[in-house]
Amino acid sequence: MGKGLNNRGMRTSNQGNDGMASKQHILIVDDEEDILELLTFHLEREGFEVRSAGTGEAGLQEVRRRKPDLLILDIMMPGMSGLELCRLFKRDPETESMPVIMLSAKGEEADIVTGLELGADDYITKPFRPRILLARVRSVLRRRTQESSPSEVIQVHDLMIHQGRREVRLKDAPIDLTFSEFQILRFLASRPGWVFTRHQIIDSIHGEHCSVTDRSVDVQVVSLRKKLGENANYIETVRGVGYRFCETA
Repeated sequence: MGKGLNNRGMRTSNQGNDGMASKQHILIVDDEEDILELLTFHLEREGFEVRSAGTGEAGLQEVRRRKPDLLILDIMMPGMSGLELCRLFKRDPETESMPVIMLSAKGEEADIVTGLELGADDYITKPFRPRILLARVRSVLRRRTQESSPSEVIQVHDLMIHQGRREVRLKDAPIDLTFSEFQILRFLASRPGWVFTRHQIIDSIHGEHCSVTDRSVDVQVVSLRKKLGENANYIETVRGVGYRFCETA
């Protein structure tokens, strides 16, 4: 495939001239040579433009040079870890909206939740089947496209949710939410009165097949209610089913 790591830890691939400008650009950051080869092969075959980096530091340089449409990021790397890199990107206004899929051999729930709370859109454990990963890539890209559509601002009761700025204000006072808390609140508040199961909430935020448990949603709702304070009752528990956003204040 005409690929090799250069002296900056970057991998380059030969690109054709047919419609490259319209291709979606994916950056892979992983220190495993075989994973880079495998992902690059399958993603390019699906029509994506792919670049890759073998270290977190090289990945940081590449994102600063050209922000990708999607970042596939390994967690366990020498030097700058994937979690550090994700945290850095999500704190930067220039890259906070960049979709991120975490990739790691660590499958424990605590690691998954940590990655998602930092702002990752999905989390895939190794080993994985290329077809499953490609489906998750398409799902994340499609979901982000839908999120950039109209209905940027949700105004309900005393709550204002600005999707583009990822800003929440309650009675005009800002509320600091984690990525998952924001996504849960936005999803429920966009359909007041509708009841959603925990699985529906997980699918809406992270896509199908995401390795997040019902318990994780409950923990995030508890935290979200604490931050809503006296308005915690905006989010109602429907026993045996899930949650809904209260229709009346």
